[in-house]
Amino acid sequence: MAKLYFYYSSMNAGKSTTLLQSSFNYRERGMATMLWTAALDDRYGTGQITSRIGLEADAHVFDPDIDMREAILADHERAPIACVLVDEAQFLTADQVHQLARICDEGGIPVLCYGLRTDFRGALFEGSAHLLGLADSLNEIKAVCACGRKATMNLRVDADGRAVQDGAQTQIGGNDSYIALCRRHFMARLRDGAA
Repeated sequence: MAKLYFYYSSMNAGKSTTLLQSSFNYRERGMATMLWTAALDDRYGTGQITSRIGLEADAHVFDPDIDMREAILADHERAPIACVLVDEAQFLTADQVHQLARICDEGGIPVLCYGLRTDFRGALFEGSAHLLGLADSLNEIKAVCACGRKATMNLRVDADGRAVQDGAQTQIGGNDSYIALCRRHFMARLRDGAA
């Protein structure tokens, strides 16, 4: 039976690297994969999954209007897909998470989703919230805070490195905009920023 997997972490934990390695493993055995990434994240070009260590692959692009189930099954009818892998899964809508669950349940295709659990305020993203509720398997990918503890939070910082507490939930950026921290240091930086 195919399963829906959610691999989550803070930023800079290697989610994209792990996704690309999983795709490679399937392809090395002669099985086709279908990769997806969010249209919203165009740092490396639209339709591109790129890891910080230099691995990359072309991917289909989703936005809130894409019916994931319909798009995946259309490709699957042309050439069988052994696995679907979704990067930036926090940007999925609730409907899209349900569509991916149906791909597993009705299409028999495993779906591996990789994304952030929470935003810069510690709130769940829509896609992450629904994956946490529906996924058959939840897997945390570990990142490390500067103190050595497990990093679970994403602190948004301004150009001067000060904690940002307000703004849109989504602001695309890398190490210049976000720092992965343990909860203790995340909360301390937020308090310092409010003072």
